[in-house]
Amino acid sequence: MAIANWPWKPAPDYRRLLAALRRQGSAVNAPFLELLADSEIIADVLGEPTVPESVAASDRSAMERLLDQKIRFWHGLGYDAFWQGASLVFPDLLSLDAEDTASLRRDRRRWVDENTGAISDWASFERYRWPRPEDADFGPMDYVAKHLPDGMAIIASVDGVLETAMWVMGYASFGLAIYDQPDLIEAIFARLEEILVPLARTVVQMDRVVALWLGDDMGFKTQPMIAPSHLRRYVFPIQKKLAAIAHQRNLPFLLHSCGNLEMVMDDLIDDVRIDAKHSFEDVIEPVESFAARYAGRISIVGGIDMDLLSRGSEERVRARTREVLEACAPTRAYVLGSGNTVANYIPSCNFLAMLDEGWRFNKGR
Repeated sequence: MAIANWPWKPAPDYRRLLAALRRQGSAVNAPFLELLADSEIIADVLGEPTVPESVAASDRSAMERLLDQKIRFWHGLGYDAFWQGASLVFPDLLSLDAEDTASLRRDRRRWVDENTGAISDWASFERYRWPRPEDADFGPMDYVAKHLPDGMAIIASVDGVLETAMWVMGYASFGLAIYDQPDLIEAIFARLEEILVPLARTVVQMDRVVALWLGDDMGFKTQPMIAPSHLRRYVFPIQKKLAAIAHQRNLPFLLHSCGNLEMVMDDLIDDVRIDAKHSFEDVIEPVESFAARYAGRISIVGGIDMDLLSRGSEERVRARTREVLEACAPTRAYVLGSGNTVANYIPSCNFLAMLDEGWRFNKGR
């Protein structure tokens, strides 16, 4: 089923999304939200090729065409808002690649090199071409704000705190430097604060922005990626400032973070003061279990497991979506979505089945 045959008529109203993000939503329906959808999914659902990101990055008219496609995609499927940030490039990040084996494949699949990075010592730190907040391109956010259908809004974003530090060093090098070069680690986080805090102050003031969403992966299957004591020393103080910037404008502050963060959830809720948590994996903890423990304190976004969406049948996706909605919607603090992102290795039919089931639930069918 492509969007041309989508049976549901969109009627966006970002206020219902905000209500759910403030734990004041409906007990019998749930709005939708995703961090990202890969361009291959957008193209497949729209039934047309999308503008390549590489082309859009250097061609303003191409960027506007790509943004138009994203607006049609999210609006047509029934979303009240979508994630859109200013473009800020951290240069010289090292990456690895391999053949993409997804059904909606791209030329190569790339990821940040976990072993090494652009910064390894004080000399490379001094050489690194740190971006400035004023280097950010706010054009995409401006364009989206002017072209959103009535009732839709923007969830603004900034780059991650821990995530970016690990990218510029490589995770393995970063982990060693925490113990061997703590002064260098301190300097990297200080520089990131100088970049991210002013950027957050700007994006939350932009038109049609109703929330701030920080993408900052901090964990893996069993625990955080660095010790809780190091998170409390280096990462949470900056995240707390970003949350405060959102709260000063009465905007919810959402956290996307992969991995098992049980050791530090109280820190994130009571100190950083996140309003909503995103990214869930059944093998770590099913989303309804998390909701049962935390929905009285924060909202929950997503949770339909990526493995199920990728390899399960459409019938199983529908059944699991209904299970999650029936368990989580009564909390008044649940927003339906995937466990992570709508990646190109998810069959678009499974993604649409999740949404269709969400529509049916919301309509009482």
